[in-house]
Amino acid sequence: MKQLAHRTGAIISTVCLEVFFLSSLFVVIQGEPESIVMVKSLIAMPGLLIFIPAIAVAGATGLSFSTSKSGCIVGQKRKRMPFIGISALLILLPAAVVLNLWASVGSFDNRFYLLQALELVAGVITIVLMIMNIRAGRKLKRK
Repeated sequence: MKQLAHRTGAIISTVCLEVFFLSSLFVVIQGEPESIVMVKSLIAMPGLLIFIPAIAVAGATGLSFSTSKSGCIVGQKRKRMPFIGISALLILLPAAVVLNLWASVGSFDNRFYLLQALELVAGVITIVLMIMNIRAGRKLKRK
């Protein structure tokens, strides 16, 4: 059951980040303020309500697995997790909230686009790390 929760949390949180990234990138390139407001609003609510529990479940169950297992693959996953957690907690989550707030009041200035760029960079790095962890988990499952 714990493996299913871990797998589900990892997949849902990764897919959420991918959807957030692609939709943000698309609407910012498109440049229509109404679309940006809508996407930022949907990412904040319900997006974060799906993403936060999913990544918490993936992280907590992953941590519980890593204490009972060892090896190169587990070590690699363990090393990536702090970066994923820090990025999600200290960059992606606050950026999503602030960008939603700024978009809702029509504040599309340099601050908005600078923070959006930071969020996109952090998002793609986090997505890559999460996909690497999912692949590593699949290798562990096969062994």
